[in-house]
Amino acid sequence: MLATLSALVVVAAGLGGLVLWQNTYELREEAVTVRHGGRTLHGVLALPEQGKGPFPLVVFVHGDGPVDATHETFYRPMWEAFARAGYASLSWNKPGVGGAPGDWLDQTMEDRAQEAVDAIAWARQRPDVDGSRIGLWGASQAGWVLPEIAARDGRIRFAIAVSPAVNWHRQGRYNLLAELRRDGASDAEVAAALRRRATGLELLGRGATYEEYVRAVGDPQGMTAARWRFVSKNHTADAGADLPALRGVPVLLVLAGHDVHVDTAETEVAYRRLLPGQSLRVVRYPDATHSLVRHDLETSSLRLTLTALCAPRALFAEGFLADQRHFLSALDTEEAKR
Repeated sequence: MLATLSALVVVAAGLGGLVLWQNTYELREEAVTVRHGGRTLHGVLALPEQGKGPFPLVVFVHGDGPVDATHETFYRPMWEAFARAGYASLSWNKPGVGGAPGDWLDQTMEDRAQEAVDAIAWARQRPDVDGSRIGLWGASQAGWVLPEIAARDGRIRFAIAVSPAVNWHRQGRYNLLAELRRDGASDAEVAAALRRRATGLELLGRGATYEEYVRAVGDPQGMTAARWRFVSKNHTADAGADLPALRGVPVLLVLAGHDVHVDTAETEVAYRRLLPGQSLRVVRYPDATHSLVRHDLETSSLRLTLTALCAPRALFAEGFLADQRHFLSALDTEEAKR
């Protein structure tokens, strides 16, 4: 019995050591408070492990939801990849998350863009940041934010757009139908869902209240009053108007093969049409989901959890981390040739 207990202790210690090792990253993290433009953001500045800089900077723009600065550690493998290319990363809690002031559900996409512009202005004042070499990384809902940041700040040097949406209404319809197909919905269920969606769009179009929405559809199915307020402010979002602000800027468009949230075919067509020339690079990962996590992992909660704990870098589709690092390294090579 004692031998068995001893063996279990050794195994547990070994697993603990593995988890600790796999969750230790080659970078330096600094908790920062961004104060600029009358706002306060609670964030993290991730710097390369060695050197004083000034380092070029990747500014992270979150997707939907109550996201903290590290995205519950999900960003750290990317920060490490960028640090290995000599880049720092800046990210912050959404308003109302992790003690940050405000409420992210009160924000418009324009608010989010101005928030990032203020954070960039703050970063340019730091001696360890190269203010002339600041770019953007954004996922999903950030597809409506990145182009507007570029329109407001003409000094953005690059952008990495991961599964970005283009048009709120078309994206919503695609997402609804994709999830219904995935779940094996009947024709009657699909028709009912589309009718419900049409009702919601009509109410949004005339600025209806949340109470009117609930009376019209019955069960709100997770749509809270705060979420209705957020959707009411943002449902007309379309990246097409501001995407041309990224013309001539190196853009890495990252698309997944198993994306039920964003119509990647429409996104690619829009980006190629609005960003003509050699500056746009499109990379597809056939075995990835919307978040660029491996599809085989997302289909198993147990495997997903174990991988996140014991091998977080292996969460992502093969090549995703390396391709982003190479994209940034290539920017430096091109600049060195000039």
